[in-house]
Amino acid sequence: MSKTTDYDASSIKVLEGLEAVRVRPGMYIGSVSTKGLNHLIYEIVDNSVDEHLAGYCSHIKVYLEKDGSATVTDNGRGIPIEMHEKGISAERLVFTTLHAGGKFDDSAYKTSGGLHGVGSSVVNALSAHLTVRVSKGGHIYEDEYERGIPVLELEGGLLPVVGKTKETGTSINFLPDGEIFDKTWFKAEDVKSRLHETAYLNPQLTIEFEDRRGEVTDAEVFHEPEGIIGFVKAMSGSKDAVSDVIYFKGEAEGISVECAFQYTNEFHENVMGFCNNIHNAEGGTHITGFKSSFTNVINSYARELNILKEKDQNFTGADVRNGMTAIVSIKHPDPRFEGQTKTKLDNQDASKVVSKITGEEVVRFFDRNLETLKAVIGCAEKAAKIRKSEEKAKTNMLTKQKFSFDSNGKLANCESRDAEKCEIFIVEGDSAGGSAKTARNRKYQAILPIRGKILNVEKASMDKVLANAEIKTMINAFGCGFSEGYGNDFDISKLRYNKIIIMADADVDGAHISTLLLTLFYRFMPELISSGHVYIAMPPLYKAMPSKGKEEYLYDDKALEKYRKSHKGPFTLQRYKGLGEMDAIQLWETTLNPETRKLKLVEIDDNFQADKITEMLMGTEVLPRKKYIYEHANEALLDV
Repeated sequence: MSKTTDYDASSIKVLEGLEAVRVRPGMYIGSVSTKGLNHLIYEIVDNSVDEHLAGYCSHIKVYLEKDGSATVTDNGRGIPIEMHEKGISAERLVFTTLHAGGKFDDSAYKTSGGLHGVGSSVVNALSAHLTVRVSKGGHIYEDEYERGIPVLELEGGLLPVVGKTKETGTSINFLPDGEIFDKTWFKAEDVKSRLHETAYLNPQLTIEFEDRRGEVTDAEVFHEPEGIIGFVKAMSGSKDAVSDVIYFKGEAEGISVECAFQYTNEFHENVMGFCNNIHNAEGGTHITGFKSSFTNVINSYARELNILKEKDQNFTGADVRNGMTAIVSIKHPDPRFEGQTKTKLDNQDASKVVSKITGEEVVRFFDRNLETLKAVIGCAEKAAKIRKSEEKAKTNMLTKQKFSFDSNGKLANCESRDAEKCEIFIVEGDSAGGSAKTARNRKYQAILPIRGKILNVEKASMDKVLANAEIKTMINAFGCGFSEGYGNDFDISKLRYNKIIIMADADVDGAHISTLLLTLFYRFMPELISSGHVYIAMPPLYKAMPSKGKEEYLYDDKALEKYRKSHKGPFTLQRYKGLGEMDAIQLWETTLNPETRKLKLVEIDDNFQADKITEMLMGTEVLPRKKYIYEHANEALLDV
């Protein structure tokens, strides 16, 4: 095997302009999946929202066009079109240069979500075609790009005038590049959810949405004058409320804080954080400040009221927040986020300010509303009692069932103890489990067969969850514990496998089993999903065996249709109705071999929507579930 030994100055490559974005798009938008695709819209919308925060925009329009492109229009000031000191139009500088924009100058924006100055240029770089129209000064100016490269030759460096208008604002139309993205079809439900969320956070803003891609236009207008109070009400939904929505706001050190929360009898915690209108899915310092301060206040009141005796331990943070639905939204003049997708806030001053304002405002409210305070403490008392009883049950469960290499044919563990290299397949049925055990690479692949459908944890009580044999086996196998809402013993650092792969049949029962497993992970081990450890295996549906030529596995009906059109000559088609129909060699080739298999990474794009959908589809209420199934039946991918 030959080796390249030369490593000199010629080995160093410099990526010019926006080329770096096209080479490593995941660094800028998270992924090239549907989540990353939708993120392009959010980047442009965030710029329009920044105009609203600056006091110049009241209306944003988002259209999904028939040709697969998206259009975002606002009535703000319009991107500057004048000549920049760099010798080109300021608009062109914004769309062709990373870290160029109005977010670095306090005179343009006091607070902003788009702080890195890369949003517009990244969208441009990842679009096959992008058109910018700027309305200002009585004229409409236009510029065009293809894959980030300007199309128009500008006379004197200034944009051409294409019309007259009395309005101001910016309109951007872009077509995602099929060379970059796995799919270029925007997911309307996710976009609508994000726009609705933005409307809640900005009660003076109106956002108009239209999906023009179908035979009938799907149109909605989002305007939420109640702001985050309405947001909390929507999140609580039809749950039995213990308190009204409690709201407070304040400002310190240039940071403004707005918070709303409510308690219900559904013992789940749902606290969402936002900074400058950006949802921080992984929380951050503002959430830490809110949680710690709120917990201290409740424990202090509980001791004042003699609800907690001297010998009693304090309520845990999880005890205090059980039943809580909350929104914590801050505006920060200089926020620091982890990554371009801004999933976590890192400013220490945010924790200090939020903690201070929460402590002052919550005390002010509860001093005047003693009955509400007692109801909140009652939730904490109930949660603490359940937590203590469940801790005993959990200890007994973990003591009785130890982690083993192979427990009566159940878990077939791998030889390696390097978690980064190890992966575990949760396989439906003993037949497929047997084939998988034979086919796997024993060094780093573990197989855990499950029999039938596991418990639906959305409907079950905690004692039933802990008593379920399949769930107990998974908890023991993963090694990181679980968070049941009444406490949190989950420790991601103890996870024994880097990949947890659900491997179920491609039929209705298989889809149901996958859904039950995902519900378990989402409710009791959510960090497995948010940290990117959960995958769904994609076994093929067909095997095409031509009389002449190479056999080929086909993963869905579209692949079969394509094969029929492109293949010449007769061929035999084998249909796999279940994993158990594959022998060990076929299972290795198609589903287990890292070199040839296909896996879907499970991601959560919108926590609010994910929580709502999980509760609706897996909960106790039937009518909302029926309605959803009827409305979305045509989107089902199952071959039934």
